[in-house]
Amino acid sequence: MKNRICVAVVGSGYVGLVAAACFAEIGHLVICVDNDESKVASLRDGGVPIHEEYLRELLDRHRPGSITFTSDLRAATREADAIFIAVGTPQSGTGSADLSYVDAVASEIARSIDRYKVIVEKSTVPVYTNEWIRRVIERNGVPRELFDVASNPEFLREGTAVVDFLHTDRIVVGTDSVRAAALMDTIYEPLTSGSYYENENSVPGHRTAASSPPIVHVSTKAAELIKHASNAFLAVKISFINVVANICEAVGADVKQVAHGIGMDDRIGPKFLQAGIGYGGSCFPKDVAAFRYVAEQCGISFGLLSEVEKINVEQKRRFFQKVRSALWTFRGKKLGVLGLAFKGGTDDIRDSPAIEIVQLLLREGCSIDAFDPAAMERTAEIIPASDSIHYVDDAYAAAQGKDALLILTDWQEFAELDLERLHQSLRYPIVIDGRNLYSPEHLRERGFTYLSVGRQDALASPGTPASSQNGFGQEAGILMLRRAHEA
Repeated sequence: MKNRICVAVVGSGYVGLVAAACFAEIGHLVICVDNDESKVASLRDGGVPIHEEYLRELLDRHRPGSITFTSDLRAATREADAIFIAVGTPQSGTGSADLSYVDAVASEIARSIDRYKVIVEKSTVPVYTNEWIRRVIERNGVPRELFDVASNPEFLREGTAVVDFLHTDRIVVGTDSVRAAALMDTIYEPLTSGSYYENENSVPGHRTAASSPPIVHVSTKAAELIKHASNAFLAVKISFINVVANICEAVGADVKQVAHGIGMDDRIGPKFLQAGIGYGGSCFPKDVAAFRYVAEQCGISFGLLSEVEKINVEQKRRFFQKVRSALWTFRGKKLGVLGLAFKGGTDDIRDSPAIEIVQLLLREGCSIDAFDPAAMERTAEIIPASDSIHYVDDAYAAAQGKDALLILTDWQEFAELDLERLHQSLRYPIVIDGRNLYSPEHLRERGFTYLSVGRQDALASPGTPASSQNGFGQEAGILMLRRAHEA
C-alpha cells in the first residue's frame, strides 16, 4: 500500500479492537496493545471477545500479518508513527469521566518516545483532555518537537461498528499543528479518497468511491466537544420521543405514527425517534453525565441533560409498572424474556435497561427463562443461573409455558417470530413489548394481548378460537378490569 502507516491502538475493547481491525483493513500496519495478558493471548490465538458484525472476518483476514497483539506498550510506541488511545473512561462518582487510564497510558507512552509521534485521543473524553495529555508527556521530559496530540473521536454504534467506521458519515480530526493533521490525512486517505471502496473484498455499506466520507479538521477542543455533544443530543432525541410516547398512551394515539410524522421533517430526521424502555450501553449514560459535569465546571447550567437522565430512569419504571398491570401480581409468575443486551446486534450489557428490568422482576419473586442471541454469557456473570432464572436456547423455549413474554431488546429475529408457534408455547398469550417490534392490531388478530410503548393495549376478543385454546379469555378480562380500576 502507498503511504502505509504503522499505527498502535491502546485498548482492545469495543472502540479499540474495531479501530485496530479497520485500520488494518484499509492497509495500515497495526499493533493492538492491551495490559490483560490473557486477552492478548486469546486475540493472538484467534479469539474475538466481542460480538460485532464483520469483526471476526476482518481479524481473521489480517491476523497475524497486518495486525498483531501485544501487552508491551513501550515497544509498540517506539515502532508506531501514531498511537491511538482507546482505553476506558468510566463515569466517576461525581458524574465526570474517570481519566486515570488515559493518564497512565500517556505517561507510559512518554517514556518510550524517541522520534516524532502523534498521540491520538480515540476514547470519549471531556474538553481539555488533549491539553492534559500534552502536559503529562512534557512532564516526563519529552521535547515538544517530538510529539503532537490529536483528537479523533469515534461515532460507532455497537452492533454495526465496523460498517460505521468504514462507511462513516464524517471523520472528525482535531489538531493544533499542520504536521499532525497531515499524518491523520494520510491514515484516513484510503477512505477519504474512495480507494478502499474499489476493493473487491471491501466491507459493504453506503459509501462508494464516488461518495467517500469527508474529513473535518477542527481544533482539538472542538473535536472533544463534538463527540460529547453528539451523544448528548442523541440521548435528548430518545428521551423526547419517550415522553411523547407517554403522552400518546394517555390520549390514545400511536407514537409510531407521531414519530414518523416528526421524522419526515429533514431538520429532525427519523433516527433515534424509536420509543422504548430507555437508552443504555457504555456511551449515552456516562457521556450525558460527563457533558453535564463539564458544563457545570464552566459555570453553565445544563438542566436539559438532568431532565434527560430523569426521563431515562422514569421510562424503565413506567415499563415495569406496565408489566405489573398486565400480571396483577408478580410473585410466582413465570415469565419469558427476549433480550438482555442494551440493544440488538451486540453482546454489551453495560447499563442495559433489559438487565435492570430483569433484576427488578427477580426481586419481586418472578421466575424467568431468558434468551439473547449474544449476551447470555455476559449476563450470567452478573446474574448467575439459578432456580429463579434460566438461560435457554431460543425464543420459543423462553416462552414455553409462561404467563407472559417480555421483549426487552430490539434484535431483528425477535421481530420475525412464528406467531402461531409462539401462541402455542405460551401459557397465556400475553406479549409485553418494550421495543415496539410488532403491530398491536396484528398481534390482537392472532389472539394475543399485546402491550407496547406509546400505543394502546391490544386485547384479543375472548371469543376468538385462538384465545379459547388456553383460557385467554379469562386473562383478557382480568387485564381489562385491572386497567379500568387503574383509570
